[in-house]
Amino acid sequence: MAGIEAQVLEFIRTVYDVVGWPGVVLMMAIESACVPLPSEIIMPLSGWMLIRERGLSLAYLLLAAFYGGLGNLLGSLAAYWVGAWGGRPFLERYGRYFLITQHDLQLADRWFARYGDIAVLVSRVLPVVRTFISLPAGIARMNLLRFSIYTFAGSFVWSLGLAYGGYLLGEHWEQLRAVMRPFDIPIILALLVLLALFLRRRLKGLGRSGMRQATDGPNSPRSPGGRELDSS
Repeated sequence: MAGIEAQVLEFIRTVYDVVGWPGVVLMMAIESACVPLPSEIIMPLSGWMLIRERGLSLAYLLLAAFYGGLGNLLGSLAAYWVGAWGGRPFLERYGRYFLITQHDLQLADRWFARYGDIAVLVSRVLPVVRTFISLPAGIARMNLLRFSIYTFAGSFVWSLGLAYGGYLLGEHWEQLRAVMRPFDIPIILALLVLLALFLRRRLKGLGRSGMRQATDGPNSPRSPGGRELDSS
């Protein structure tokens, strides 16, 4: 296991030893507040350390999933409000310096109004994306009730599956993380490709705008109606 993940693992073990179930809520809240604390470690360990090692029944997996979903919801709401009340005004004022226009924000508003439910639900069962989806949802000011419902629903399913895997594998729970880790790379690459396409399109748009301004500048030999003036 990589050095950073080993430190994260030791931290999670310590939290579980000290506070037990509230630690699941706390750490899943941190994970959903745009802090990359892997739920792929948090939840399998809960299935192993808090259920199997204590001789509890499979029914406790539902409790683990509830606490995982609750923690995700709390952290996601924090990220949502940061996006809504901090990120949105910031981008409205300074977005042009990051190649983000008012039109882009309006498109995001319409996209989240139309597809936000399914986007939030699906993102909660995807590595990487699940950690950061709340911020853009807040910037777009997606309906808060729907955001909360779909966040909890998707997080419950995700937490249940991971906790069950940890319960089954026990001290070999790391096999679950090893299976899931390769999926991080294509998701990250897909996000980078989307970002590159956005930047390419925006830079091309700025280039065309600059050419038009140069052509239509004050010294351009055009009439107010846009027709070239007769120089003869």
